Amino acid sequence: MKCLAIITARGGSKRIPRKNIRNFLGKPIIAYSIESAIKSNVFDEVMVSTDDDEIAEIARKYGAKVPFKRSVETSNDTATTTDVIIEVLNEYKKRGIIFDYACCIYPTAPFITVESLKSGLDKMLETSTEAAIPVVKYSYPIQRALEIDSEGKLSMLYPEHSRSRSQDLRSCFHDAGQFYWFKVSAIKPDMELLKMKASPIVIPETQVQDIDTEEDWSIAEMKYKMTVKEQKNRNKDKI
Repeated sequence: MKCLAIITARGGSKRIPRKNIRNFLGKPIIAYSIESAIKSNVFDEVMVSTDDDEIAEIARKYGAKVPFKRSVETSNDTATTTDVIIEVLNEYKKRGIIFDYACCIYPTAPFITVESLKSGLDKMLETSTEAAIPVVKYSYPIQRALEIDSEGKLSMLYPEHSRSRSQDLRSCFHDAGQFYWFKVSAIKPDMELLKMKASPIVIPETQVQDIDTEEDWSIAEMKYKMTVKEQKNRNKDKI
């Protein structure tokens, strides 16, 4: 059984320039993804798919491989994650290297842990699912969500739950935006990873943060510092 880690990191970030290699609490943010993948010891190869020479240099510095550059077609704003994955797998196939399982890892996910990566592979091996995806529970029942209409007035998205108690409503989850394990044989053009037959890996909210704006970045750094502090306190308790 061969496993591949694919860290997707193109150079053309718009909302946060050079986002994939920006300093995050002392080192390029992509380094966290690379180091977790390597430390997990579940991958035969940890590679970075990029079109950018500086990203490639930093990726190699932290231990990842960059065996080939990403094409122009998969480096634009319209290319999907599946497009990138298929290109990577095809390039390896040309070199006579075939993988059974792969994990697409995002470069701006500093909360990825060795444990969650291992858990994903374990779930793939234990079940008949095509994928394993980290998810986080919504902190508030989405059945009681509100929207603002064209006149600026509030209304419920699901008015049938206006009198429902929060504790009686079903828990809902959303994609944690960290990584996606999948069977290589299940990947096809135009396939959406979130629509694959997948097992969940439930991640605590303290270890999840989308990073699309400067505010997101600041929140992520605060969360990360808090997580590190809590871990140190737990280690002290064990002594």
